[in-house]
Amino acid sequence: MSFTGFNAHDFETFSIEGLDERMEAIRERIQPKFRSIGEHLCGDAALLAGQEMFLHIAKHARRTVNPPKDTWLAIGPSKRGYKSLPHFQVGLFDDHVFIWLAFIYEVVNKQQIATNMLADTDQLRELVSADYVISLDHMNKQAHALQDWDDAQLHTMLTRFRDVKSAEWLVGRHIAADDPILRDGTAFMELVKDTVTTLMPLYKQALKA
Repeated sequence: MSFTGFNAHDFETFSIEGLDERMEAIRERIQPKFRSIGEHLCGDAALLAGQEMFLHIAKHARRTVNPPKDTWLAIGPSKRGYKSLPHFQVGLFDDHVFIWLAFIYEVVNKQQIATNMLADTDQLRELVSADYVISLDHMNKQAHALQDWDDAQLHTMLTRFRDVKSAEWLVGRHIAADDPILRDGTAFMELVKDTVTTLMPLYKQALKA
């Protein structure tokens, strides 16, 4: 199935009350689109990374009461899971789509990954364009525009990622729910591929750690 885009109905999923009811809508409305995106993205990412990549779709299996505020797919180098490794994410909150290179708190060797980033923060600034953002918590929808941080702030945040066990680091793009590109499946997939291509040097550097 080819990806045809996201629509208002998809974002309305996150206004549905109740865990079971919202999860049913996620499975029916969003996860088929994730599978379509993932089928294409795995191939593109594998070619760029020079290794096989695997699709994982969030199941939210640990939730027993509160419905999820977001949902996502992940592309990573292991068939068994993705959380302990650098990976790419595409997902939705109620007001935007995110495309991330993600280092969440479970990632192994996060101290070395952060140390490598701290040693070459210029690489990050040279790679990404003005519309890229940073998140310090994958469960929080808020993000920081990289261009708004000076070198001292960037160093402080990376140091926190290195030294605080629960700290996370995600870099990528936010696309507002009303952005027309989300209605155009082909254009959106090109944006995702462009984002993954841009961030691939950081992904490869992290894997070496």
